[in-house]
Amino acid sequence: MTLDDLRVFVAVCRAGSLSAVARELDCTQSAVSQHVKRLERETGVSLLERQPRGVVPTQAGRVLEAAAAEGITGLDLALRRLRELVDGESGSVRVATGATTVRHFMSDAVVAFRQRHPDVSLEFRTESSSRACFDALADSSLDLAWITLGAPVRGIEQRPVRELPWVLAVRADDPLASRSSVEAAELQELRLIRLPPNSTSAAHLDASCAELGVRFAFDTSVADWDTALLLAELGLGRAVVPSLPGLDVPGTRGDLRLVPLPALRPLSVGWAVRRWDALSPLARAFADTVVARCRR
Repeated sequence: MTLDDLRVFVAVCRAGSLSAVARELDCTQSAVSQHVKRLERETGVSLLERQPRGVVPTQAGRVLEAAAAEGITGLDLALRRLRELVDGESGSVRVATGATTVRHFMSDAVVAFRQRHPDVSLEFRTESSSRACFDALADSSLDLAWITLGAPVRGIEQRPVRELPWVLAVRADDPLASRSSVEAAELQELRLIRLPPNSTSAAHLDASCAELGVRFAFDTSVADWDTALLLAELGLGRAVVPSLPGLDVPGTRGDLRLVPLPALRPLSVGWAVRRWDALSPLARAFADTVVARCRR
């Protein structure tokens, strides 16, 4: 049994396909199969079950996959730390973020971090959702992910950094624009711009509404918060969005008005990592810089 055997096996379990992993590794399907067969000989149990479309791990396979994935992650982190001890201040920090995260939560921190660590490489990987950020953390050498906090995820530690109250974004000439606040129940009769249905923020909003016995109706869907704000500013709908850093609430931005929705439970955002105690000094420094800037 080798480390390569375990890496390939974990990749097959996640892809559900021997051929897909073979393409990714630029080798033959037979070579991938040999890694799995070697593990099965060592363990004495069947690890994969063939199905009409690909493969799935058996019960024994799921046990091995979970242990192998956790062990490989820890080893990769350790090797990364060793490389950075050799490189000193010329290492790198790799971060998974949403489409608008850097602009709203990290712009000042990136400048401050760069001034203190001019030789460090900052690498940002854009993901479509918090779930995708979790997957990216588990599957790659990423250090950190900025997420909307949700339910616990196995093998991932989540740390809240800031709570974002909900606001109603409307055009300046909207009848609700002059209000100091709006109750969630008042929005039931309105058609709203919907946050991405598969996002953690949308799930949180739905749960907050359910707590109040309220259900919103939607006629437009967007991929991110900034697009929802833009459509509201153009008068193409009203949007319920988190109050992002840099936006005055209640307040104005061009033709946009932001009206607080105090009854809705705030949204919590922050960091996700595999293990805080395994973060490199540079990654921890960047995370701390973002936290300090966000809490100002």
